[in-house]
Amino acid sequence: MTEQHRFGNTVNPITCHAWNKDRTQIAISPNNQEVQIYQRSGLDWKLLDTLNQHDLRVMGIDWAPNTNRIDSKWKPTLVLLRINRAATCVKWSPDENKFAVGSGARLISVCYFESENDWWVSKHIKKPIRSTVTSLDWHPNNVLLAAGSTDFKVRIFSAYIKDIEKTPEPTPWGTKMPLGQLMAEFVNSNAGGGWVHNVSFSPDGNKVCWVSHDSSINLADATKGNAVCKLRTEFLPFLSCTWITNRSIVAAGHSCIPIIYEINENSQLFFVAKLDTSKRKKPRVCLP
Repeated sequence: MTEQHRFGNTVNPITCHAWNKDRTQIAISPNNQEVQIYQRSGLDWKLLDTLNQHDLRVMGIDWAPNTNRIDSKWKPTLVLLRINRAATCVKWSPDENKFAVGSGARLISVCYFESENDWWVSKHIKKPIRSTVTSLDWHPNNVLLAAGSTDFKVRIFSAYIKDIEKTPEPTPWGTKMPLGQLMAEFVNSNAGGGWVHNVSFSPDGNKVCWVSHDSSINLADATKGNAVCKLRTEFLPFLSCTWITNRSIVAAGHSCIPIIYEINENSQLFFVAKLDTSKRKKPRVCLP
């Protein structure tokens, strides 16, 4: 059964949102500096709390499912990002002991908690980023970090923080993983192309998928020498891509229809089905 709900002021768009672990609460930002928390009550949703400690418009929300932390702001705690441009995206690590923040400052802040001072401090990943970071995703090993940006590139970095975690095990992406180590770099397109909207690791961590503004969906496989498959689609640009299994992906975007893609044995992407039917309005006819 399909349910439809409205949150907040219907005049303002919802610029970002995130669910808690069991989908009984949702955090949204109505295109301003606030984060509003709604709690499901029967068939309705009621405003539970408003987090208004931000000075500027909220650009991204990520909810840590196990520790119930939202962008480290449920209980106001100081976060030292050390950036001079807008933060554009945020992502908790799988172990929830650190989170990464992409920004227009052409760097990634990897944040971890310092209990002595009761704040979150950050270490920067800079080179060779030369543009705004638009999307982030963590590898299941809690160390590698995929980043998409407006320079048409996807990069995989090591976000290893030796102060809080043990030395990582080797992966198909590489063996040496000091903080900021560039493990792989992929150019979205040599001709035309578009900035990267979303990037996502497969559940086993061996593949990475990304979608971009040139209406393409892309795949890189570390077990096949970082081979890249690029599939240009007939749809409007996708804004997100989510793995269902290690061989299937759901992508959605401006066409307002979720699309399923699968991966064959040669790491090639192919279209499977639409998860919804488009509702096109009948064309209007102008009469004299």
